[in-house]
Amino acid sequence: MTLFLTALAPAIWGSSYIVITEMLPPDRPLTLALLRALPAAILLLLIVRQLPRGRWIFRVLVLGALNFSIFWALMNVGAYRLPGGVAATLGAMQPLIVLVLARFLLNGRLTWLAVLAGVAGVIGVGMLMLKPAAALDPIGLLAAGAAAVSMALGTVMTRYWKPEVSPLTLTAWQLAAGALLLAPAALLTEPALPPLTGWNIAGFAYMTFIGAGLTYLLWFRGIGLLGPSAIAPLGLLSPLMAVILGWAILDQTLSAVQIAGMVLVLGSVLVGQHAGQLAQRRPVSRPEGTPANEPG
Repeated sequence: MTLFLTALAPAIWGSSYIVITEMLPPDRPLTLALLRALPAAILLLLIVRQLPRGRWIFRVLVLGALNFSIFWALMNVGAYRLPGGVAATLGAMQPLIVLVLARFLLNGRLTWLAVLAGVAGVIGVGMLMLKPAAALDPIGLLAAGAAAVSMALGTVMTRYWKPEVSPLTLTAWQLAAGALLLAPAALLTEPALPPLTGWNIAGFAYMTFIGAGLTYLLWFRGIGLLGPSAIAPLGLLSPLMAVILGWAILDQTLSAVQIAGMVLVLGSVLVGQHAGQLAQRRPVSRPEGTPANEPG
């Protein structure tokens, strides 16, 4: 059940492309990221009624930047400057990056099975998303690659620095930190939103409470229970779901290559997740000097 609930997060993230393009005002990536994080953060903080203290103020700011502010900002830059297929393929490198980071930061095992599954996932996403005429903008490539590194590092550091608080509290803290860091950039660099329609408001509500609050609660819960290496392959479900929804809702066509890519992605997720669980069964000895898991 934990694995299924965690997998719901990237599956729901796969719907973000349709919501952004069909329901929200265009050309405001930072404002969208801010409005995705802030209302959910306020609601969750009102529920948990607990704020970070001591060293956790700094740590939560770092985690909020990696998992939200930096990740969303760079992801949006990549999405605007690259075809979706190129950005998604670079994002599919995240499980491989998590494996490497977990090896050095969490003393995890880096197995050939997990690496091969990660490489297969990148190839599968490429088959799903890439088109022959895909343009390669250097800034877009750098932004999309850096976004994958940011999310991967945030995933590993969430486990490395995990406080003894509930996943709901940890999600609230990180969303609030992400919104705090995003607000100046969004307010200073982007124009005000146009008058919102009911359709726009529904889109923002979905992105905030489902696409941010609920999904990151499930994701951070999965990191705590299963470990970064076990859940990282599940991120490949996001581009897979985006293609399926595009076919089902937007009447987009599916080629034989894309169908083969779907099979390869699903196989990569299953094998990679299995390899991650096997590695997780080995007791993790933290490196000397690792901070204790205390919230204060």
